[in-house]
Amino acid sequence: MGAVTKDLIIAIDGPSGAGKSTAARSVASRLGYLYLESGALYRAMAWKVVHEEVDPENIEALKSLCHRIEISIRNMQGQSRILVNQKDVTDELKTPLLDRVSSQISAVAPVRERLLHLQRQMGRQGGVVIEGRDIGSVVFPDADLKFYLDAGTEVRARRRYDELKGKGYNVTLASVLEEIQLRDQRDIQRNLAPLKRPEDAIYIDTTHLTLDQVVDTMVGEIKGRVRV
Repeated sequence: MGAVTKDLIIAIDGPSGAGKSTAARSVASRLGYLYLESGALYRAMAWKVVHEEVDPENIEALKSLCHRIEISIRNMQGQSRILVNQKDVTDELKTPLLDRVSSQISAVAPVRERLLHLQRQMGRQGGVVIEGRDIGSVVFPDADLKFYLDAGTEVRARRRYDELKGKGYNVTLASVLEEIQLRDQRDIQRNLAPLKRPEDAIYIDTTHLTLDQVVDTMVGEIKGRVRV
């Protein structure tokens, strides 16, 4: 089987808790590609919203913030780090509060336009695995290969709950399940770039699969379809 070229754009979409981030990071590592998490960019914007006490429902205030904010990704010791105005905020982004705020602002046009431009700028050279909720449908509709990862709602909630408990957050499984359900509803029903499965995406149900099985399937599809 031939080697994978170094300039591909691999798009991975799916709902929260489907395993996109972990799988995408592993696929990128195996291919020697850059890993880009779309959701991290929205949480970085949410981090700024919270720290500047901006009302997430104030469109004009968000528009002003979009003009001021500088978000960048740097590869440090083999890991992607998110910087907001030169401050590394990577370890502060995975919180229930930022999840809620990022979901709110992700439906706001100025925010989506700002981050759409940023994502395309970061990925235009190829050699990137980028994941999110509208990557294959909106950000990179012409991606070389698209995947849509999914899983049962309760399984996704359990994964998120375990992640948050592991980081010391005082949450209940019921509250995480409710938040997952609300986020699904917002993501699917929003007018601007709703979550949907691209017609040309390879569908993978991760409910009963291990990480290695998911990654093996994805890498196999990539190498089987796109070679030098």
